[in-house]
Amino acid sequence: MYQEMELWVPYYRLREEGAEVKVVGADGARSYASKHGYPVTVDVQADQVKAVEFDAVVVPGGYAPDMMRRHPAMVALVREAAQQGKVVAAICHAGWMLVSAGILKGRKATSFFSIKDDLVAAGADWVDAEVVVDGGLITSRNPNDLPAFCRAIVAALAKA
Repeated sequence: MYQEMELWVPYYRLREEGAEVKVVGADGARSYASKHGYPVTVDVQADQVKAVEFDAVVVPGGYAPDMMRRHPAMVALVREAAQQGKVVAAICHAGWMLVSAGILKGRKATSFFSIKDDLVAAGADWVDAEVVVDGGLITSRNPNDLPAFCRAIVAALAKA
């Protein structure tokens, strides 16, 4: 179950900037429900794409990241995007995906406060700020941070 605002605000903000946005799913799922039941339709399966096909990977929060990280193709997509120097953005509980992808060691990052210990254990330098940018890694804490989160993603993509 994804957090509605953390998916739809970046989704539409990036589309406003002219980006082609794809929703990536796993294990053949055609749609996913949000915390309040609002569905999102999957455009492509994680095992059918490679990070090289994208300029950025944005991971929404909610409980979805805990489910997403159980799928090796999803974790590989995030890991490969980071290794290729792409923008990797995660908000709230999406930090769990960054932990599973093994991309936090020595990096500055933030998250929802309740998963701070997970990020620190994975080697992150956790910072309590509305948005933290460390190279192509962009992280935010919660839905209140969405304006700063989206501005940082748009700015990073403009430089790419």
